[in-house]
Amino acid sequence: MEQLLEILEDIQPDADYEHCETLIDDGILDSFAILSIVSELEDAFGISVTPAEIVPENFNSAKALWAMVCRLKEEA
Repeated sequence: MEQLLEILEDIQPDADYEHCETLIDDGILDSFAILSIVSELEDAFGISVTPAEIVPENFNSAKALWAMVCRLKEEA
């Protein structure tokens, strides 16, 4: 999770990732940030994020992102 938080802070440093659960809903993360996050997650964790995974439910919070990463790592 620590590595995920570092990735998020590098891409969008002005958000409170540990507490915010509306990153997409509040427009904190835009489409460019999401694509950057996907690329970084794939490189950092050796996973493949399919278009079907790129939904607000998976990107609204750091917890949701971490759950997606863990699930994709198990499936790999």
